[in-house]
Amino acid sequence: IPTIEIFFFPHQSTHRLIVLFIVFINNKLKMAKPGNEKKGAKVFKTKCSQCHTVEEGGAHKQGPNLYGFFGRQSGQADGFSYSSANKKSGIMWGEDTLFEYLENPKKYIKGTKMVFAGIKKPQERKDLIAYLKSTCSA
Repeated sequence: IPTIEIFFFPHQSTHRLIVLFIVFINNKLKMAKPGNEKKGAKVFKTKCSQCHTVEEGGAHKQGPNLYGFFGRQSGQADGFSYSSANKKSGIMWGEDTLFEYLENPKKYIKGTKMVFAGIKKPQERKDLIAYLKSTCSA
């Protein structure tokens, strides 16, 4: 086993370099552009509106109405039939959880009924989240 440790971290300076790199990447992500509501509205219209509504009291479609979901636990919208995986996930919806979820919903909640493949581009997800946060907040 010591040879594995030596292989991965032959010198303490290498370990410091890795830590510095992680800190650098983390700071870069924090400084990335914030989401744009207007662009997010376009993303919603093209990728989400077929299955979701956002207005207060809006109808459920193939997916639930999203009004008021920020800060709410997953699988809790009244009148929508969620998968048991979604109900049991315990996820509290916020910017961070939504950012990860939107990249690949089926990977984030294994067993979800959501058939959407996800949004790979981080900026598109940030834009969509900015729109949803302004539109769906109770």
